[in-house]
Amino acid sequence: MIRINRQTDYAVRFILSLARREEGKRVSTAEIRKEMMIPPALAQRIVADLARGNFILTYPGRDGGLVLARPAREINLRQIVEHFEGKYFISDCLVDGGDCPFDNNCPVRFRWTRLQSQIIRELEQITFEELAQDALSVNTIFPIGVSATN
Repeated sequence: MIRINRQTDYAVRFILSLARREEGKRVSTAEIRKEMMIPPALAQRIVADLARGNFILTYPGRDGGLVLARPAREINLRQIVEHFEGKYFISDCLVDGGDCPFDNNCPVRFRWTRLQSQIIRELEQITFEELAQDALSVNTIFPIGVSATN
């Protein structure tokens, strides 16, 4: 089964939490961690990795916090997944230099390529602005304490 790892899932939660807020509003790591149910042991590592990837800006001190490095409409799921997971391949035969005796003459490889393209395209189209709006419609069950307008 194709799965993203837990760290990637938590990174998506961090970005989603920030995307739901007023643009430029700083929020503490602890607040997001609690709101999005992210274990404390992973939170700092994920924040550091998101900052290295230029997805968030971090501000130290009493009035510090986290903020998106660019508008939520400019950050998509593919960017986050590939930052944390590396380039996405649904089959080893699609990796450059993949070990396949049939190479491009394989009907399965053709289907894997098509499927992978569809998945990548979908991940690119899902922005965090869209996810933040979707979260508003499920606010009663989604564990976020603030709306995008607060």
